[in-house]
Amino acid sequence: MKLIIKLGFLVCLLGVNSMLSQELKSPNGELLMQFSLNKHGSPTYQLAFKNKAVVLPSTLGLELKGDKKSLLDDFTVLKTEDTTFDETWNPVWGEVKEIRNHYNELAVTLKQNKTDRILLIRFRLFDEGLGFRYEFPSQENLVYFVIAEEKSQFAMTGDHTAFWIPGDYDTQEYDYTESKLSEIREKFDKAVTQNASQEQFSKTGVQTALMMKTDAGLYINLHEAALINYACMHLNLDDKNMIFESWLTPDANGDKGYMQAPCNSPWRTIMVSDDARDILASKITLNLNEPCKIEDTSWIKPVKYIGVWWEMITGKSSWAYTNELPAVQLGVTDYSKVKPNKTHAANNKKVKRYIDFASKHGFDGVLVEGWNEGWEDWFGKSKDYVFDFVTPYPDFDVEEIHEYAKSKGVKMIMHHETSGSTRNYERHIDQAYQFMKDNGYDAVKSGYVGNILPRGEHHYSQWIVNHYQYAIEKAADYKVMVNAHEAVRPTGICRTYPNLIGNESARGTEFQAFGGSKSNHVTVLPFTRLIGGPMDYTPGIFEMDISKLNPDNDSHVNSTLANQLALYVTMYSPLQMAADLPEHYEQFLDAFQFIKDVAIDWEESIYLEAEPGDYITVARKEKGENNWFVGSVNGTTPRKSTINLDFLEKGKKYLATIYTDGKDAHYKTNPQAYTIKTKKVTSRSKLSLMSASGGGYAISIMEVK
Repeated sequence: MKLIIKLGFLVCLLGVNSMLSQELKSPNGELLMQFSLNKHGSPTYQLAFKNKAVVLPSTLGLELKGDKKSLLDDFTVLKTEDTTFDETWNPVWGEVKEIRNHYNELAVTLKQNKTDRILLIRFRLFDEGLGFRYEFPSQENLVYFVIAEEKSQFAMTGDHTAFWIPGDYDTQEYDYTESKLSEIREKFDKAVTQNASQEQFSKTGVQTALMMKTDAGLYINLHEAALINYACMHLNLDDKNMIFESWLTPDANGDKGYMQAPCNSPWRTIMVSDDARDILASKITLNLNEPCKIEDTSWIKPVKYIGVWWEMITGKSSWAYTNELPAVQLGVTDYSKVKPNKTHAANNKKVKRYIDFASKHGFDGVLVEGWNEGWEDWFGKSKDYVFDFVTPYPDFDVEEIHEYAKSKGVKMIMHHETSGSTRNYERHIDQAYQFMKDNGYDAVKSGYVGNILPRGEHHYSQWIVNHYQYAIEKAADYKVMVNAHEAVRPTGICRTYPNLIGNESARGTEFQAFGGSKSNHVTVLPFTRLIGGPMDYTPGIFEMDISKLNPDNDSHVNSTLANQLALYVTMYSPLQMAADLPEHYEQFLDAFQFIKDVAIDWEESIYLEAEPGDYITVARKEKGENNWFVGSVNGTTPRKSTINLDFLEKGKKYLATIYTDGKDAHYKTNPQAYTIKTKKVTSRSKLSLMSASGGGYAISIMEVK
């Protein structure tokens, strides 16, 4: 690791209410941040890119509960410290083999006149954007305090186009709305129809990561990094002045955070560029997190898997073992005395079929949901039922399945549905993880479906955020990899704890079986959800007509088959699922070959084309090999994509296998139309390929040795 630290100047301004501006430039000089105190002694900052305003003067501070004097104004500058930092580090897994962490930093220490409280605001300016956070040093006059609200502002320069979802305290599973900032209020009610509880929230509140584009062609992204022991941040918009202000998730008492100095907030991030590709390639979120805290990471490995899952999502099969009244209500504790239904999917025979398929086609693991007792109780008793995570149904033999999978060279992946009962999960978590290790499970998919128990808590409040972190750290003790669903959206913590190998935390493929997602949804997610870390999007659906699996479900997967292939490249994750049923892949084995071939850990990634909501084209080099994979996903408008293959090694010859939409392909009317052709290519080659509405293409480029 290369590390350079340069200490700059210290300015002591004791007792002076300074209005002098402190400037901070990015390493390449294109970004300029200015800090000052306004006439009220309130800290303010502004940001410019290539001499164009990005964030107008915006105030910073925190409102404290039960305190006559909040941390908002009446400050003087005690000192400033200027620092330069430059390092290169290697992620355990990732889009690239090496990540450069290069920034200039300004730390401003403030003293509040009437209280003598000390507040430090730390700014880090990268070539791609700005990060800042609040720090509370040890001090006599500020030890324990409760945050009523954080008041960080982001004053926009105009009525930008935004890709947003409502600021819900409990779910991120919305389709994105594309609109002007001024239109958020009128479109808000339509956007939240799936969740009536949104009535309690501001009609202009949105979630991060928020992607915007200005009329002048600047791309701006607002998010947060290193969300530890703090409530998740949303953004509330003053749509008259186009000013966003931070808005933290409350707990059951309405409080936003319980703090004890010394402590700090998460980082607030502002990415900006005149090229959308820079937003996708940025590593600011990871760089603002602490280095890896797991000493031995040899057990953390990317995973390509299949699972007994999609058939339950579509309604073809069930999680529950019986259709009778909930066993708890009947006083039944022995499920062998309960009449089984004919649709329970997690049975030995079916699971072995999936194991055989995984072994034959080279997949690492098999996920099984609905293996443990209690699903009919959970569904049947207003979702108050809690699971124990170790007791299987009679038709699922944990030991037998483990031995069978082991004989086939396949690892089993555990499923823990917590039903939102975080305390219950914490009580059982050691036993659950030990049960996993005793039976050969190295990875778990955890779920938090439904309202959080205890009642009144939200999925993204400080207390529940701490629960998710506890589960990750406890899993590391047992050498277990975690794929958390319905948890808080990621903020780069996977750098510190790379056993957090995946999250859902957005509208995934399952919603294609719940009425569908917009056909351009996957051209927005990399600019929003994936800014914080990889997503377990569960791609690879080949049968788009859900009624063929379940006649009572008329949903449709709004994607072409070629688009589904491309997702393995454009939706980066070290955890990739082939989500459809084995029999559907067996109908299209020539297309399935791409899913088998595509890598899941990368040495280099190059974003070739990008426009949020319209298209994304990515080329990635397989780690340790000289093979490349290209994926391109398209929005609603058919388009021709022309790419140069100059990223290939000069002087080498490659064989490209190109999977494209068929001539008459369309995500709704002809999604399974695709063509496959092979072509010899070099670094001088250029390809022009058509993408259908909701379509795309995928290319495997293998070196000819």
